[in-house]
Amino acid sequence: MSQATLTRTAKLFEESFGLWLTELMDRTGHESADEFHEEFVASHQPVLLTETLHQLLLQEGGVYVDGTTGEGGHSQAILQAEPQVKAVLGIDRDSRSLERAQSRLSGFGGRFLPAPGNYADMAELAEDRGINQVDGILLDLGFSSRQVESPGYGLSFQMDEPLDMRYDPNGDLTADEIVNTYDERNLGGLIRRYGEEPRGMSIARALIKERPVETTGQLASIIGRVLGRRLGQRVNPATRTFQALRIAVNDELTNVEQGLYAAVGLLAEGGRLAVISYHSLEDRIVKSFFNREAATCVCPPGLPVCVCGQTPRIKIINRRVIKPSDDEVQSNPRSRSAKLRVVQRI
Repeated sequence: MSQATLTRTAKLFEESFGLWLTELMDRTGHESADEFHEEFVASHQPVLLTETLHQLLLQEGGVYVDGTTGEGGHSQAILQAEPQVKAVLGIDRDSRSLERAQSRLSGFGGRFLPAPGNYADMAELAEDRGINQVDGILLDLGFSSRQVESPGYGLSFQMDEPLDMRYDPNGDLTADEIVNTYDERNLGGLIRRYGEEPRGMSIARALIKERPVETTGQLASIIGRVLGRRLGQRVNPATRTFQALRIAVNDELTNVEQGLYAAVGLLAEGGRLAVISYHSLEDRIVKSFFNREAATCVCPPGLPVCVCGQTPRIKIINRRVIKPSDDEVQSNPRSRSAKLRVVQRI
């Protein structure tokens, strides 16, 4: 796809996004366009949009998977791109987000195929819709700011809500169960492992002492008393623990591993997989998987000859991760930690 085409696609995306935003503003009763635009765009501007479109090598008549559809920003841009793709299979565990994406993308008719579910199950979800191979897959592993800012998710320490943290409201495990039933060893280990929080055990002891812990506000307050807050510290002390609980509740890292395997299996020869990660735990999994699947040998070090019979399934397109430009970070600060890695099926 040429740079000129990418520029036209980005401009078309901005124009149609503005029209959709105006309609949504009318439906939700917002009177100030500037206020609503600032509130909404800050949360839902697709990250690394131009770079992703460029790396996917969109083909006329191609079929693509947006494994983490969210509000539908990336899906919309793919559907608007030139040359015109045939369809986008839009997958999301959060039925609330997928409903908003369907509304946003209703003008594309049957070219947008909504699929409630887990991207780790993308092969089955595609097969259910008569799709056996696809020409490209996008996995944006970040969660929507709307999920943090909207009531009902229990993901934010800025609102006092029941401890939930499920993307899928029908999921079995909640943060409440973890915080109030896990023993000190398991709870502290989870916080250290998934939150990369060095004082995970101290936090676990404090939480167990204060049980029952029933709301996000109570949870954040207990963590704050354990860790304190340095003068000028911008990041809330509870951030790492909330990340750990969210990852555990939604089994995010297992989904990344399974989703990568599923994606490579679903790609047609020459198709590309683009993955945007936001923290080191995810990125290490993605990098390790790509390196392993692209290797010609995975034998243990020290063997005199190769005995593994490994056949590479992918080639790595960018050895150095693609990061947002300074301009993007300035306009969308939540993009600052994003890393894009791309591989191609061979």
